[in-house]
This record gives sequence, structure tokens and C-alpha cells, in this order.
Amino acid sequence: MSGETLEERAEKDALDTADEPLSQISDQDSESYITTRLELWSFYLYYVGNNGLSGFNFGPSQFQNLLFLAGYDPTQPAWTSACTSDSGCVLPYLGQIRDINSIVLLTNGISFAIQAVLLLTIGAWADYGRWRPNITIAFTLVAIAISFAWLGVEDPSQWQAGVALYILGLITYQGALTFWTAAFPGLARQLPEVKKSAEQAAEGNKSIEEHAAYESLARNRVSNISFTVSSAGEILVLAVMVGIIKGLKAGDSVENNTKTFSVLIAFSGAVWLICAIPWFILEKRRPGLALPPGTSFLTIGFKQTYIAFRECLKLKQTFLYLIFYFLMGDVLNTTVTVIGTLQNSIVSYSTLQLTLLLLVGIVAQGLGIYLFWIVQKKWKISTKAMLSFNVFWILILTIWGLIGVHTNKFGFKHVWEIWLYQVFYGLMVCPWYAYSQTMISEVSPLAQMFLFFALFSVVGKTSAFIGPLVSSAIITAADNNNNMPFAFLFGLGTISTVFLYLVDVKKSRIECDDFVKAEARRELFESP
Repeated sequence: MSGETLEERAEKDALDTADEPLSQISDQDSESYITTRLELWSFYLYYVGNNGLSGFNFGPSQFQNLLFLAGYDPTQPAWTSACTSDSGCVLPYLGQIRDINSIVLLTNGISFAIQAVLLLTIGAWADYGRWRPNITIAFTLVAIAISFAWLGVEDPSQWQAGVALYILGLITYQGALTFWTAAFPGLARQLPEVKKSAEQAAEGNKSIEEHAAYESLARNRVSNISFTVSSAGEILVLAVMVGIIKGLKAGDSVENNTKTFSVLIAFSGAVWLICAIPWFILEKRRPGLALPPGTSFLTIGFKQTYIAFRECLKLKQTFLYLIFYFLMGDVLNTTVTVIGTLQNSIVSYSTLQLTLLLLVGIVAQGLGIYLFWIVQKKWKISTKAMLSFNVFWILILTIWGLIGVHTNKFGFKHVWEIWLYQVFYGLMVCPWYAYSQTMISEVSPLAQMFLFFALFSVVGKTSAFIGPLVSSAIITAADNNNNMPFAFLFGLGTISTVFLYLVDVKKSRIECDDFVKAEARRELFESP
């Protein structure tokens, strides 16, 4: 750029870059790839099934329940006294006697470490040919099979089997979610109204900035509505689950409660299968890229990830957001996991209580995400501004837990706090899952969108296993004080907001244009 500022470069190359965003998607310009309402709604319906109830909610709760029932009171001689919520609960795990909350966090970290390696290997496949739908289908079917496998794990003595199902459930749930999520930028870009806006920009009837803002709102609409529809569907699923809990008389005994956990996981798997089939059939297999010279499907993932990291050093805004996403993703994932372990203990692993809490949380989540979208749409607020507002409330969540380090009066110590948390989390925190994903598409080149989605997923999974491992160590070092990790999480979250503040979306678009031109000349796969 020879000393030019980005603003000068943009003005100088205005004619040359005027149609650049449109040329990035020329391989998908065919009318046959236009997003139909039926395809879009099948995309939304899939998320009703992949709602996390099996792998992210009831699976972890059943796992921790089995640990509690199999564990022993650390204040008494080993194995002589059952666990109580007041005196704690421990088990031997990976060569050390650990608090069961620490075991959950440690196992969670192991799961995310495996996910990171897996995504490095196969994540890039979605950029080439028509692989991504097949990967989504594979992850989904395995996740559903694991949901049914929980029916064979109903006794505390089987807690080691619970470790395996917990890890596999998280891996397959997150894998399916990652590859499904990657479809949304393409769906938004191929909406008839977005294509019309692109044509107007190409003809000079609309500025590139106006079209970029319009497409950004379209991506936000698809992302936010998918979360809202999922929340509405999940409310119905949870309502049915309340009936299942009553029918199985879960409250009559510990044995009934444990069995009910496994039945609920299997039921959520069945719902997922029903909701996934329309997406499997109706998703249009939009073409990807050709494999670069000297690469294969076995090596392209690692090479792409290396290239993406290398290019992120040139894509300064993308790199800044990558750092933010790494840190804040770690903060939120670990915060939710820590609160989840506290919540399970507080309600004594009651399936009815946990289901009702989820029901309240999902209602709040649907309202929160939709209200965020209505506000953004009405005042045309940028994705970055909405995400910044959302991040503030995530920090408040860590402060809430931090207060409980030295007091039992507050800090996720009481049932009423857990009810309040579900409402707060749904209304103010859940929009993160929509806006953080949309922001990735704001700072990534369109032509290699999944390259960066895969990169961010790998980074997200890497941070997601670091946080729980650190938190597990903090709990052990702090004499099993389960609130101590919030000190680490608050500090890390505060630092991460600095990097979000520094991200400039307008500069990012210019940097991404240069990236696409280099990729078109195959310079990216040459040695630097």
C-alpha cells in the first residue's frame, strides 16, 4: 500500500472495488442457488432440534448427577459416607482425588481439546466441493445415537461410561452446530432481496457501503430469527418433558430421577432427528472451491488453518476480533459451565427443577434475542455496537459469581438466584451466540468464509478447553471454593473488551478485498 492510508486507498480504488464484494460470490450466482423460504425455514427448524438439551444441558446434568451419587464425603473416611450438598463431594479421577465440579470442568476441557484437533483436520473440507452438508449430517446422526445410548446408563456405578458419553455428546453437538452455523452467511447472501441489492450496487444505483449495511442486517436477521424460532420450539419440547417427568414419577426416588434424566436425553435426540430431516433434504448444495495444487483432503485443514493465522496478521481487524473472540468465548463458556455445576448442586439434581429452570431460561432467551434484533432493526445499529452492549452484561455475570467467593449470601448460592440467573442469562447474555457469529462474517472475506469460520471455531474450542482446565485447577487450589474461578473470568473478560473496541469494520472490508485478490491468484498457498 506504499504508505497510503486505508481511506486513501479506498478512494483511489473506488471503481476497481465497486463490484468486488459481488465478484467474491460469482461461483454461486446461479438462480438455482437462491434461498427459498422453504429452505430458510428448514434451516430454522434444524436449530429447534439441535437446541443443546441432550449434549449441553441434560447430558452434563446426568453426568454430574452420576458423579454425585457415586462420590463420597471428603470430610469422612474414604468411601464411608455418601455425598451431601453441604460438605462437598469427591471422586478419584485421572490420578487425583477431585471435587466433582472440578471433574466436570476437567472433562469439559478434554472434550473441547478433542474438538479443536478434529476441526483442524476436517473443518476446511466445507470450503471445497460440496462436503459441508455431509459433515453436518454425520455429526447430527452420531449425536442422536449418543442421546439414545444414555438409556443404558442409569446407575451410579456406570459413571465412567457417563464420562465417555458426556465427551462424545459435547463433541458431536458442537460439531453439528459449527457446520450448521456456517451455512447462514450463504443463505443470507442468496436471499432474493440481498441479491437485488447487490445488483443495484453493481449497476451504480446503490453505494457499496449501503449494500454492505443491508447485507449485514440480512445476516443479523437470519441469525437472530433462527435463535428466536429455536427458543419457541424448545419451549414446546420442554413442556412435553415436564409431562414425561411427571409420568415417570421422577420426584419419588433418586433411582426414578436418574432414569428420567436418561429418558429426557433420548427424547431430545428423537426431536432432533425429526427437526433435522427437512434441512438434510432441502439444503441446496452450493459449490465450494477447487483444492489448491499440492494439497489433499488429509492436509488441507492444517494448511488452511496455518494460512488463515498467517493472513490474519495482514487482516489486522480480523486478527483483533480473533483475539477478542478467543478471550471472551473462554469467559462465557467457562462461566456458564461453572454456574451450571453450581445450579445442579443447588437444586439437588432434580429433573423437574432443572427442566422448569430451562423453560424459564428459554422463554427469556427468545424474548432477549428478538428484542435485541427489533432494537437493532429499528435504529439500524451496527453489529459491533450490539455485541459491545451484550458483552457488558456478560461481565456483570462474572461479577455476580465473584461476590460469592467470600460470602454465602449471594453469588449463585440460593435457588432464587438460579431462577433470576435464568431470566438474566436469557434476556441479556444469550444474544452473544447470534451477534458473535454474525460479527465473524463482518470481518471475514466472503469467498473463503468457512476458512475463517473454521479458524474461529478452532480458536473458540481452544479457549473453551483452556478456561475449564484453569478453573478446575483454581477450584482445587482454593480448597474446593467453587466461586473462585469468577475472579479469573472477570479479569480475562475485562481485558478482552479492549480488543473488541479496537476492531474497525470499514477497514476490515478493504483488508478482506486484498485477501480475496491474493487468493484468486493462488498466492495464499505459496510459501511466504
